[in-house]
Amino acid sequence: MTLPQGDKLPVHLLAACFNNTVASYKFYWFLTILSRVENGETTIAKHHLFADMIAQCWYTVNYFRLSLGKQDKLQSAVEKIRKLEKLTIDANQNAVFEKLIHSKHKQTQQALWYFNAEVPHRFLSPWFKAADTKLAYQKSQNFTGECLYALDGENIHINPNWTNYLRDNVGVLKAFCYWNLSLYLQSRNPNVPDIPNKLIKNPLRKSLTQQRRLFWDIVIAELGGVDCIYTNSRLQVDAYAVEHFLPYAFVSHDLIWNLIPANPAFNSYKSDRLPRLEDYFDKYHQLHQQALEIITVKTPKNKFLQDYLTILPGFEPERLTKTILMEQIQPLITIASNNGFEYLEPRLIIESRAS
Repeated sequence: MTLPQGDKLPVHLLAACFNNTVASYKFYWFLTILSRVENGETTIAKHHLFADMIAQCWYTVNYFRLSLGKQDKLQSAVEKIRKLEKLTIDANQNAVFEKLIHSKHKQTQQALWYFNAEVPHRFLSPWFKAADTKLAYQKSQNFTGECLYALDGENIHINPNWTNYLRDNVGVLKAFCYWNLSLYLQSRNPNVPDIPNKLIKNPLRKSLTQQRRLFWDIVIAELGGVDCIYTNSRLQVDAYAVEHFLPYAFVSHDLIWNLIPANPAFNSYKSDRLPRLEDYFDKYHQLHQQALEIITVKTPKNKFLQDYLTILPGFEPERLTKTILMEQIQPLITIASNNGFEYLEPRLIIESRAS
């Protein structure tokens, strides 16, 4: 992916900012700059940019639990600030930003200002020797080499020659940055699915109404009810939740093979915890095997049958054996656990039954 050309602007140097990146800072730094310029700002407080960097990656780190890299201080700052400020893992980006810029916690401010020594001048390294902090600040003051911005102790000042370029091409520039960020994150999370959809928090999760009405309602009605694989409680067409067997926060999709009917109260308790396969896999497999037998007869052109192709190319209902399904599910469970997703504990089952 290439950047649009700019009239007499060294666009190639801007693109070079993302070469040989060893931490995520530059991606989030540039995204925050673009958002500010898009809103008409040309003199931008560093404090606001640092807070926005934390807010930009909040959902990626906390909810989807992607690793930014072992040495990445942005990730450790997010984790530290979440505890200090008592923020939820799925907090709104604007809420995180507002909390941070008004925070009185000394440790929060120290975590934010750590990036002052790492990002603002180093981002300009394609233009001059930015590793020399004092020299970088001096050269930026005169926009040496048509660098993107000038630096002082509290702010950055966008080079007027770049302002229109950034505003006119903001969509392409963000896409370019997210594309490079996706490549960076994929290299550090090689087995995690769907990295691009874990960079931004979607305003609303998709409804599972169709999966319920066109698939599981048919199955449950045909069987006269099914047992919840977690609580053994009896589920009927009008009284069940559609639950992600593997947490949505890990798979980030609603494919039918990962959805099962469950006790509504238990579904809330389970949250994004992982099911222990030794306890639940057999029942999970049996439920899907029954579902396939029913759906292929009752509605053979059911669109949700196509979802099984993602785990079993050349899918045929009778081929969804325990062995084949386990070969698909087990690695995903292991990867999710390694990424910090916790396992479901028996206590939650007892509590959900009591409720």
